Amino acid sequence: MPIAAVTQDPVPHDRHVTVDPANARERAIWEHVSLRPIRSLWDMKGVSVKVVAKRTWASVWNDDIFGWAAELGYWFLFALFPTLVSASAIIGIAARHADYGKLLAYMAQVLPPSAFEMVAQNFTQLTRASNGGKISFGLLAGIWAASAGFSGIQDAMNIVYKVKETRPYWKVKGISILITPLLCLMVSAVFASLLLGDFLGLLASHHVFHMAAGATIIAAKVAGWIVAWFLLMLMFAVIYYFAPNVKKRQFRMLTPGAAVGTLGWLIASFGLRLYLHFYNSYNATYGSLGAVIILLTWFYITGLMLLFGGEFNSEIEAAAAEKKLCDEGKIAPTAPEPMQAKAA
Repeated sequence: MPIAAVTQDPVPHDRHVTVDPANARERAIWEHVSLRPIRSLWDMKGVSVKVVAKRTWASVWNDDIFGWAAELGYWFLFALFPTLVSASAIIGIAARHADYGKLLAYMAQVLPPSAFEMVAQNFTQLTRASNGGKISFGLLAGIWAASAGFSGIQDAMNIVYKVKETRPYWKVKGISILITPLLCLMVSAVFASLLLGDFLGLLASHHVFHMAAGATIIAAKVAGWIVAWFLLMLMFAVIYYFAPNVKKRQFRMLTPGAAVGTLGWLIASFGLRLYLHFYNSYNATYGSLGAVIILLTWFYITGLMLLFGGEFNSEIEAAAAEKKLCDEGKIAPTAPEPMQAKAA
């Protein structure tokens, strides 16, 4: 006897899921994702990577991830300089005589040169003009404006997880304001790990045999990059935990989506730098706006990789939920693709 499309209500009816109620099968899957998250996404519950990749690619287009990445790019650009204002308020007081420029220079390894020059120049001007008055007002105003970037991420991640934003405005904005300083600290920790790797490599090179000095420096720098990548994935994990309005949350330290997203972001960032090294015609075409366009492009790539990692995570959960509901007989399995007739 054939199984009906949905034999019974697999989970309590959840009105905050945005899937069309007429599509009972998909709605059941995403309600299950929202209410019963998987403890570890590395355990795909028997689902193949091919199935997850296929689902992710389809969702990237259905959820208009490329359009949402463009919106995030704008919000990131909008939040950049308020973030610099709030950072300079602290750095200008606590580390006025410190060489913070060396720490900031690690951003130049992933940011295109012309865009980094614009960011560094504005940061230097803001730091020099900092004073005690900015600690109270500038810091709060900067965090409030910078939180707009995380608010944009919240909207996009709700699309990824097929849920509505049902939380009150004060709660949504409060989360974005509280998370923004945490993310800023984590970004600083990423840069600090690279600086520490260089410092330890230089320190060790003076205490080891001359022939091993070069290998020691390389090993320390590689270790610094590994730690930085770990912290970057942790930052993605924090975003994936707090951003979507799922009913039940499950914090995961490291996820496949974070690994894919951060690796894709690094490759795309270096690819953009390589492209601009050989085909840097933005300044000739757009004049002084060239650096802004390059920076906006880099922010677009950042938003795209962040959302792609979120899509990968959500589709792992959706594929696992689909398999579980099918095994329990609560939804019908998808019809197999018709086999091609063999040529005579």
